[in-house]
Amino acid sequence: MKLTKPQSPVGILTHHWDCTNILTDPDTECQPYDWPPMDAVSSQYPNNWQPASIVDGDTEAQDLWNSIQNQVPSDVQVKGYQPGSLSGDFSGYNYPSNDPDCWWTYSGCDVPKHSGLAADITTMPEPDTLGYGFDDGPNCSHNVFYDFLESRNQKATMFYIGSNVQNNPLQAQRAIVDGHQICVHTWSHQYTTALNNTQVFAELYYGMQLFLILTNMIKFVTGVAPLCWRPPYGDVDDRVRAIAHALNMSTILWQYDSNDWRAGYDGYTDQQVYQNYEDLITRAKNGTFAEQGTIMLTHELTNFTMHTAVTYHDQLAAVFKHLVPVGVGYNETHPYVESNYSVPTFEQCNAQPTSTSTSTSSGSGISSGTSGATRAALHSAAVVISSALMGSLFVLHA
Repeated sequence: MKLTKPQSPVGILTHHWDCTNILTDPDTECQPYDWPPMDAVSSQYPNNWQPASIVDGDTEAQDLWNSIQNQVPSDVQVKGYQPGSLSGDFSGYNYPSNDPDCWWTYSGCDVPKHSGLAADITTMPEPDTLGYGFDDGPNCSHNVFYDFLESRNQKATMFYIGSNVQNNPLQAQRAIVDGHQICVHTWSHQYTTALNNTQVFAELYYGMQLFLILTNMIKFVTGVAPLCWRPPYGDVDDRVRAIAHALNMSTILWQYDSNDWRAGYDGYTDQQVYQNYEDLITRAKNGTFAEQGTIMLTHELTNFTMHTAVTYHDQLAAVFKHLVPVGVGYNETHPYVESNYSVPTFEQCNAQPTSTSTSTSSGSGISSGTSGATRAALHSAAVVISSALMGSLFVLHA
């Protein structure tokens, strides 16, 4: 697997140890910026927001694909017809009613029908536990939201789109520094069953690789390649699962859907989103999750989705015993390819309850055994950023 090194030494964006140094105005946060380290490697990645393919000349990616492509079941077809199918239009495509491919979009199937593939993760193994996470980041304006999560000592699973990471690299770095679990949400957020085999591979592979660019630039973290992913729209079948499996990536779906992303579209109202949250809270109160926890689909997509998450966080924390990243719930203490990056077990994570006060936690969850030292070092370290970086857009401190 390719480990791309940064082209020049840069450090972290210290954004939350001094409240005067964090941008919280969305108009300012979302101003486009050039980041020399990302600019230097942009040619090594697919075109932004376009369906990915293996980049010309990327022999490491091609060699890896050549080594795993025989693991893809040959009896599972690409679904639909591009370009319409890329956005979910499968009209004209005839698919057998017995669902031989375990196509989630068709039937909600989450237990593969081809051998050797793990079931999709849709629930949490521990009772009264909510797998807490957000799709479609990093949102350029997420600082206030992430500040709130930090004030509650709340970690989450962030499903990041590669193209968003490329556009918002410093925002993506914050999730690593804050101790959130990062999972891939593909490169360009297409319906993955509509992609051909090499496109599926590239959507996952380059999504993984981009995080190595970002986190290699944090002094105290050596770089991470996620071992988890969530298919956009939940669209997955056994062909796509097999490619993810060959990359050692777990497929994470959900059991409940907040539909927060739908607010304002096709007549879907804010109140309907609130009701979806309320329904989950009611189920938790009624003991629905007394034997097994659950996962709800929520998003970092807009100000509304983030604000709604803030509004309901404390209510969720009051009815669920545990709000944890999905990986923590499954005791995935090494959620990345790199073995020297670790996170707490489920038991360790819950030894210190999630805060519902306004105080800020001093624990980072970045690396068990060294998290305190790492946090202190991050707090006192100078921000080593190329002098060409962004001028006054971000206010940094030593």
